[in-house]
Amino acid sequence: MLSRLVAIEAHEVRATLLGFAWFCCLLSGYYLLRPLRDALGLVGGAQELRWLFTATFVAMLLLVPAFGWLVARFPPRRFVPYAYRFFALTLLAFSALLALHLDSVWLARSFFVWVSVFNLFIVSIFWSVLNDCFSNEQGRRLFGFIAAGGTLGTVIGPLLAAAAVSVFGPMVLALLAALLLELALRCFRGIYPHSAPGASSPVRPVGGQVWAGLTLIAGSPYLLGICAYLLLHTAASTFLYFEQARIVADALDGTAARTRFFAVVDFCVSCLTLGLQLLVTGRLMRRFGLVLCLAMLPVVTVAAFGALALAPTLAVLACAQVARRALDYGIARPAREVLFTVVSRQEKYQAKNAIETLVYRGGDALSGWLSSALGALGVGVGGIALLAIPMAAGWGALCVWLGRRQEQLRGRSVSGVTAVAANLGEKS
Repeated sequence: MLSRLVAIEAHEVRATLLGFAWFCCLLSGYYLLRPLRDALGLVGGAQELRWLFTATFVAMLLLVPAFGWLVARFPPRRFVPYAYRFFALTLLAFSALLALHLDSVWLARSFFVWVSVFNLFIVSIFWSVLNDCFSNEQGRRLFGFIAAGGTLGTVIGPLLAAAAVSVFGPMVLALLAALLLELALRCFRGIYPHSAPGASSPVRPVGGQVWAGLTLIAGSPYLLGICAYLLLHTAASTFLYFEQARIVADALDGTAARTRFFAVVDFCVSCLTLGLQLLVTGRLMRRFGLVLCLAMLPVVTVAAFGALALAPTLAVLACAQVARRALDYGIARPAREVLFTVVSRQEKYQAKNAIETLVYRGGDALSGWLSSALGALGVGVGGIALLAIPMAAGWGALCVWLGRRQEQLRGRSVSGVTAVAANLGEKS
């Protein structure tokens, strides 16, 4: 049945379905929290968002070395549960605080920052494990389908959020997210091997120093290229997010109305993304390679800015965000993850985590202040749309280089690649 949707071998089915379920649990939990996070982020006014992005970056600065310490000393079967349960405990604490002080501005700001941190860490760990377990060839075939599990979670999450908030209030959302995180951990235990055939790497610590991720990035042009891709992506996303905040704050009054709008947009993004991941991504990646899949995002980004420059309304905003985010999650993100299947095991965990947390949120913070500076100079969304054209050209050239470099690295032997699906097939 699965082979009708994705090119899958019989011995890969169990691992693929576990990855699908794992990502579904993760993003169900995050999308339970996302509408509330976005609504609470506007409690102090849209002008405060740049400070929230900066605070998120500072929180990343504190957590990345802690994660590096865990990775250096414990194997994934130990440090992944430590990390996930730490986040689950913090969510339970927020659940209790939201029940007592929902109207607190500082609680709203803290919740916005922590959910932004939580999301990047749990998803980064997920993809690091998958890149450790699946080969490059398997990733090209299966990552689109596995990513669809996360997209299904983005459909389930907002629906659960709408139902739960109506009956129990906002405090229950963090509680449900913590429970889903525990279910995700059960999937991880099923997919990650105790040992690999003929190798013991999965049961050993990854190794390295606390700040090894940044050292590895600095010494690799390939990883620096991925950083540049991600910084361009976050810059575009942040500019659109700030424009979204301005339009929504002007058009809608109250946390409830804004939460409903964000939930509807998230639901539409999820439905379109799910269709792309199930029917398009795997076939597109196999037939045309990574360059096209990576380069589609810059093109759609320019179109989104142009549309908002012509008509900065709620309807146009919703369409622009749905199209751009669906393409990002549905096609560009799985392609971006395949880039990491050809690097070393230490780079998959430490460098990848630093890129997707510290570099990502650093780009958010920098872009937030840049957006404020451009606004102070009188540069609106129309001016940003003009600036986005040369940026997209450079972004597209970078996509070509990354795709070609990945092909060059593809044939080499990568330390620590487990190919868990084949391992499970051998065991059976």
